[in-house]
Amino acid sequence: MCETCGCGKPDNEVRIVKPGEEESQHRHSYRHAHTHSHGGEEHSHEHEHEHEHDYFHTHDHEYLEIDSHSHNHDHIHDGSDHLNENHDHDHDRRIAVEQDVISKNNLLAERNRGYFEAKGIKTINLVSSPGSGKTSLLEKTIRDLKKEKSIYVIEGDQQTMNDADRINATGAPVVQVNTGEGCHLDADMINRAVKKLEPADNSLLMIENVGNLVCPALFDLGESFRVVIMSVTEGEDKPVKYPYIFRTSDLCIINKTDLLPYVDFNMEKAKAFARQINPELKILEISVKTGEGIDLWYEWINQNLER
Repeated sequence: MCETCGCGKPDNEVRIVKPGEEESQHRHSYRHAHTHSHGGEEHSHEHEHEHEHDYFHTHDHEYLEIDSHSHNHDHIHDGSDHLNENHDHDHDRRIAVEQDVISKNNLLAERNRGYFEAKGIKTINLVSSPGSGKTSLLEKTIRDLKKEKSIYVIEGDQQTMNDADRINATGAPVVQVNTGEGCHLDADMINRAVKKLEPADNSLLMIENVGNLVCPALFDLGESFRVVIMSVTEGEDKPVKYPYIFRTSDLCIINKTDLLPYVDFNMEKAKAFARQINPELKILEISVKTGEGIDLWYEWINQNLER
């Protein structure tokens, strides 16, 4: 996990920004060294520069990854077990690092959960693959419910302010979390984003996670509820392909039902697969575009806000 998906990357790539904040220019001072040769003799000296760049300018960072190397030993053995021993050593170390990452996340998630409970903030973590309609669902939900509920939003994407700008247009307070190479939000990012967002007591906080059905399932954010969204364009076997995200969710929304006449999607199979993974999972069929079934989503929100 940590090597392959970015989970173990340092958080210097993470950006947490509100729409309208200064994104264009900021200045950095930095030092770098030059080595010159004069008359056969070399000497080096340092320069300090200030430069301006875009807020989302890409930097090349050099850092040490805890588990980005393997151990090579130049020993001769009569047998061939040494390579396997080295592989096992590297594998065990990787598992230990990953468990440590999850453990630290879960501790902070409990702190987040305690804060939300103390403030009366209900938190919904929306998870899905890209293109399922999470942002569209959020936009419609905010516009339909904002007169009766205080709704705040945390948007998660690897790059851009696109989704935060869409939510900002609805009038809801929002912050964008850009994860860089990371493929999910974690409890620390939520902790930092909440401090910037400052949601009111007894409000509803909606978190749109990075589009991914794998790693977001492993990272508790301290949310009250987890909602997994799939669409009829993705295939009915999504629940059995990505079981953990469905097993850990409270609600499954099957979106884009208006496209059912045009796609090869078996609704009953999809629901059966989902309940095979999680027998307690509640399932709603909706179309954000037409509004079909959307009242059932609002009913679910209202019922769970009272819990």
